[in-house]
Amino acid sequence: MNMNNMNQQQNQGLTGTSQMPANISHGGHELFDAHEAIGGLVGGMEQYMIYEQYVQDPQLKTMMQQHKTFLTQLYNTLVETLKTGNEPSVKTQTYNMTTSNDVLYGMTPSQPKKPAQSVNEINDECVTGFMMGCLKSSASAFTMAALETTNPVLRRVFADSVPNIIEMAYEVFLYQNRNQYYQVPQLKQEDMQHYINSFAPIQGTQPH
Repeated sequence: MNMNNMNQQQNQGLTGTSQMPANISHGGHELFDAHEAIGGLVGGMEQYMIYEQYVQDPQLKTMMQQHKTFLTQLYNTLVETLKTGNEPSVKTQTYNMTTSNDVLYGMTPSQPKKPAQSVNEINDECVTGFMMGCLKSSASAFTMAALETTNPVLRRVFADSVPNIIEMAYEVFLYQNRNQYYQVPQLKQEDMQHYINSFAPIQGTQPH
């Protein structure tokens, strides 16, 4: 066999994507972003494990454990999908927080914050900040990975996981808000109404 025929056969084997095994049907950008997103999730799970020892409130500890259980399954689903390129044995679950979504608005005076100077100063407020940082980072990384992913199953797992991570972050925010770790200022009533009413719907676009 001459060199040209050999190269043609090799090229045919590489370019026929429909003939490629599912577990290698991933693009380069996809793998870079998937690696970053899954690696970030691992880091977040490890940070949860470290921070748990500093938690005082049983409610916060329960929330952390629920997050860890959910994120562990999500991690396994992602790893399986990345390796096989096929539907995972456990599909993406839905995270449902158990707390109410009532938000306390307004500001009350509080002491200025400053960084802790020893681990003895790490408290529940610090831990919720760490949790929020992990979740926000993963929500962003998963969104970027979904936008770069060519494998349809892996793309769907990343995309469907973003609302779950957002829900967990919202749950952390609500806990912070109830404990006045995170206060929510509001605009004056007339300014708020101006912003709310600054857009109008397009008329005549209802489906037939």
